[in-house]
Amino acid sequence: MDKNELVRLLALEDFGPVYERADQVRRENVGDEVQIRAIIEFSNICGRKCRYCGINSTNKSIIRYRMSPEEIVETARQAVSAGYRTIVLQSGEDPCFHKETMGQIVKAIKQMGAAVTLSCGELTSSELAYLKECGADRYLLKHETADPILYRKLHPCGTLEDRIECLRTIDRLGYETGSGFMIGLPGQSLKTIADDLLLLKQLHCKMAGIGPFIPHPDTPLWNEKEGSPELTKRAVALARLVLPKANLPVTTSLGVINQKEKENAFACGANVIMKKVTPDPYKEAYQIYPAKLEKTDIQKDRNLLEEQIRGLGRIPL
Repeated sequence: MDKNELVRLLALEDFGPVYERADQVRRENVGDEVQIRAIIEFSNICGRKCRYCGINSTNKSIIRYRMSPEEIVETARQAVSAGYRTIVLQSGEDPCFHKETMGQIVKAIKQMGAAVTLSCGELTSSELAYLKECGADRYLLKHETADPILYRKLHPCGTLEDRIECLRTIDRLGYETGSGFMIGLPGQSLKTIADDLLLLKQLHCKMAGIGPFIPHPDTPLWNEKEGSPELTKRAVALARLVLPKANLPVTTSLGVINQKEKENAFACGANVIMKKVTPDPYKEAYQIYPAKLEKTDIQKDRNLLEEQIRGLGRIPL
């Protein structure tokens, strides 16, 4: 599909046949399994000034934290014991987590038999290579928008060119490369979303996180409208058609807006869900967007999620 075709499909009055096709392609390529991944948000300290993000460096209203390596490894151990096969380590761009420290954490988790996904922002080529050598399997770095002008407005301390170059480095080093974008950003159009989808393919993405924009009250975009769940699901479905074998998560943000929409996304191409296992009270302080969060109970939360997935006719993994 080219850009014009993607725009046409996004604007369809009746998207039902596309959803059915995306679900069929998902079943043919990745099966009925839903991969459940544990996400540990180990630091909300970030040097970036992204105008939509609640943990950006200009927000003085939040309590900053940084988990110790021992806390991170212990949380990962509990998650693996609960049945998680992949640990996602996510943070802001925290300068105090040097590659050697992260490398030791990655090695410790790999010894538990789990896969490791990193999502720590833009790193240098040498840092990325070192962490790959330590055993990191995947790297998730969302490009957020393929429109360079819109990117510049949202990211006063970075460029789309740098972000794309970092993603190309990640792919070149042999990571399972993940990117993604938001639906509903101020100034976004259907053409922008089509460009986002095509960029995922150009970057050889094996993962793609697509979620609705949710305004955070302590950011410059606090009074903007949230993104459309329906348009988000359409983008997920088209991502499945563009990237048939990719891992496509139902993003947490989609469920924040509407739990029903979150469940429905599994019927339009998604095959992954990430569950927060970040310890209390750290979890409350890691708010890229506002959300009502329950207390963390790793085993109980895992069991409940498995039950919900089986109720949708899918197989939890």
